[in-house]
Amino acid sequence: MDILRKIGATAASAAITLAASVLISGVPQAQAFPDKPVNYIIPFGPGGESDITARHQQSFFKDKFGQDLVIAYKPGGGGAVGWSQLNGMIGDGYTMMGINLPHIVVKPLQKDVGFKTEDITGVYMFHYTPDAIVVNADSDIKSLQDLIDYAKANPKKLTMSGSGKGTANHLAQVRFDKMAGVKTTYVAFKGTGKAVAALLGNQVKAEWGYTSVGAKHEGKVRLLAVAMEERHPKFPDVPTFKELGFDLVSGAYRGIAVPKSTPEDVRVKLSEMIGEINADPEFRKRMENDGMALLDVGYKDLDAFVAEQAKAYEAAAREAGVIK
Repeated sequence: MDILRKIGATAASAAITLAASVLISGVPQAQAFPDKPVNYIIPFGPGGESDITARHQQSFFKDKFGQDLVIAYKPGGGGAVGWSQLNGMIGDGYTMMGINLPHIVVKPLQKDVGFKTEDITGVYMFHYTPDAIVVNADSDIKSLQDLIDYAKANPKKLTMSGSGKGTANHLAQVRFDKMAGVKTTYVAFKGTGKAVAALLGNQVKAEWGYTSVGAKHEGKVRLLAVAMEERHPKFPDVPTFKELGFDLVSGAYRGIAVPKSTPEDVRVKLSEMIGEINADPEFRKRMENDGMALLDVGYKDLDAFVAEQAKAYEAAAREAGVIK
């Protein structure tokens, strides 16, 4: 009997120990996310600014969280192909997708693209590429005022290239023309690269580009003004539109979204992780050197941020005739 009691006591003790270890180990398992690689889908082709940004994030993700960030591409429809499929993907935190403003606002207003803005579950908006007016380095237009004077003296003759219709560049052009009381001619190209080529080749007088154009083509181009609250660290001598009397803060905003089925706690965790990368001084330095402007809008504030931006985008898109 004593032996049986000892065996029973030992078994009970082992059971309690096992149960306790399971309960205790459950906590770090929940906190250990991610415990395998995370898929990061870019809804555009490789080589663009969304891809460049993701590549910067990739190494910091590995260093900070011990897992690979696996980048894949799902291009088509200016991002619409990827976004229309996002909510059909598994919402376990191991799939996330890049999002862009104004794309996720303007695309659904133009036609049925398989998703609406409110279908997108954003978790973090981490940077934007500020709009900027760019001219060739040897241009006779030396300042924003020079450009305005030329445009007023030559209505519609000031040609400005930009990256497509309904893009951040196009909507900035519409808003600025109204603010400055000028009429310029926007020439849409398929992507920033072709818009820059048109400028460098003197096919247009100026470009509605981004600060990243100035960073990539240093010595070849000059920025007249940037659409930021404060001057860009890489271009301390270039004024903001606000400094010059125009309330224009705009650009191509980029962030992360997840399938709608992703649990709330996982959304919050991913938001915190992207925010941690964004806060890294070396990461910020790399991004700013490429002409990006860091932005920190977390999960809890993202819907309100998108809604506020959407007001200006929709008004400009209607005025541009991009939507009816």
